Amino acid sequence: MSRIKRAALVGNPNAGKSALFNKLTGARQKIANYPGVTVERKAGRMILPSGEPVELVDLPGAYSFDTASPDEEVTRQIVHGEFEGEPVPDVLILVLDAANLEQHLVFAQEVIALGRPTVVALNMVDLAERDGLTLDPAALSEALGVPVIPTVAVRSRGLAELGEAMSSASQADPADRSRHLDHISLPERRLAAKHMARAAILSRSKRAKVERGLDAVMLNPWAGPIILFAFLFVVFQAVFAWATPFADALEAGVGALSAAVTSNIPDGFFRDFLTEGLFAGVGAVVVFLPQIVILFAFILAMEASGYMARAAFIMDRMMAGVGLSGRSFIPLLSSFACAIPGIMATRAIADPKDRLTTILIAPLMTCSARLPVYAVVIAAVIPARTIGAGIGLQGLVLFGLYIAGIVGAMVAALVLRRSFTKGEASGFIMEMPRYQLPRLRDMAIGLWQRAWVFLRRAGTIIFAATIALWVLLSFPKADPGESQVDASIAGQIGSGVAVLVEPIGFNRDIALSLIPAMAAREVAVSSLGTIYAVESSDEDVVAERVTERIGATWTLPTALAFLAWFVFAPQCLSTIAVAKRETNGWKWPVFMLVYLFAAAYVFAGLTYWIAVAAGLGCR
Repeated sequence: MSRIKRAALVGNPNAGKSALFNKLTGARQKIANYPGVTVERKAGRMILPSGEPVELVDLPGAYSFDTASPDEEVTRQIVHGEFEGEPVPDVLILVLDAANLEQHLVFAQEVIALGRPTVVALNMVDLAERDGLTLDPAALSEALGVPVIPTVAVRSRGLAELGEAMSSASQADPADRSRHLDHISLPERRLAAKHMARAAILSRSKRAKVERGLDAVMLNPWAGPIILFAFLFVVFQAVFAWATPFADALEAGVGALSAAVTSNIPDGFFRDFLTEGLFAGVGAVVVFLPQIVILFAFILAMEASGYMARAAFIMDRMMAGVGLSGRSFIPLLSSFACAIPGIMATRAIADPKDRLTTILIAPLMTCSARLPVYAVVIAAVIPARTIGAGIGLQGLVLFGLYIAGIVGAMVAALVLRRSFTKGEASGFIMEMPRYQLPRLRDMAIGLWQRAWVFLRRAGTIIFAATIALWVLLSFPKADPGESQVDASIAGQIGSGVAVLVEPIGFNRDIALSLIPAMAAREVAVSSLGTIYAVESSDEDVVAERVTERIGATWTLPTALAFLAWFVFAPQCLSTIAVAKRETNGWKWPVFMLVYLFAAAYVFAGLTYWIAVAAGLGCR
């Protein structure tokens, strides 16, 4: 009888391998890195029920031997005996998550097809029982052709039986084990996994059946996208409809503070600083806090309920059509909040061209910083009326802008993947969490954190950029009868830039607002508020809302062109700096700036001239 020299734990990520490893080895383990890579190596000593010592290795989680990451490549090489300095395991312990059996059985077939001595640890059976699943390990063992041992690693349940199965597996002849699983394609493995999982599940609780029925609808190739986009449509309707009373209250508060300052502080530099710079500028952005909070409330609810992962699954099918990996979805989703964490999240993408493509299109995702810009312009030029049962025109336009950003990103990805970052999309597997009701406490904490981030930006970046613009607008002082903006340093700069953007319908004031907006997107709103405040000597007009000034002075073609510009224009300078760091140079950030500015200019121009030709609201 040959002794087991070495055993290896293998399986999908989140199958409970590490918990099982810790229970089997206790304190008898060492952690280091594999030679030449940054992948962690965990090895330890376990004792079988017979008293036999075994060296146990916890291999990195993998979804397939068709590797897509350094972790998966290390696992493949060790299991196949190709990793220098690492002996081939005498027995494989295949760890499956009992609550996600169908997904884990896809990779299980690849492992068993190797024809090596293998034992299946059907782990976390307690969680499967909690979810209402009753499993039949014997049926699963017959389907796979290897021993299946139910385990609960964290409670040491089934570990003795697992050790005995390991001893038996090392003595068994593995020659015929892989015959029925070898030489089959990925779609065939997925279909086989579905049949094996169904055969191994004896019964489901009512809750499990309901969740399975929901997924049959939510993840349907036809119904799923319709439900997702209908939900997003409701979100953007709510951003306008629900936020209006709160935004009006904040606006009234800012106006009252401005009026109090005007009444109690003598005319001069300090009063102008407060009314024209702080209240007219920064205050114009702060009033959009309710829209930000409502948007993130829906996003947090999607995450907490388990629907966000399903949205990722739905979007993966669409993204694959333009050459993007499904792994790009999470970074792009993060970019809806801010492109900076989205770009940093691309580190999880193994393929360098896939990662670069994701970085280059991340700024096209409509981040929360664009929402104040969209909201103020839409409120100024789009009538607040319904066009059907509960369908607001303003919310419909906002929804269209978000969709335009997504479509723009997909088109950019398609072009990039066929030119500068040529390559094929890789596969994508993810686990579906349980459906559950969001916890109000967690929602409240999440909303507070995001509201604080927005207010902190208003008090730092936006404040600094707005005050700098106000100073440039205030000096030198205009002669009697002369416009202060015309006489100012900023006015001269704006006039120079206006020459470049006049063909796409922008005037000097708009041109001037685009420059500080490179610091942060919201600064465009505060800049317009400051420009209009400095431009007027009438205190009543200074306190007038930015939306009212835009509605009174902009044509509809200009407003639509301005919105189109912000769909495509590059994000803030911080985003460019992060892109430089993540790509190790200025080549790709400069490329990003050029192609995004070019797209913004072209589409803003097309929007303007099409609107003019259609006779939309021209004065």
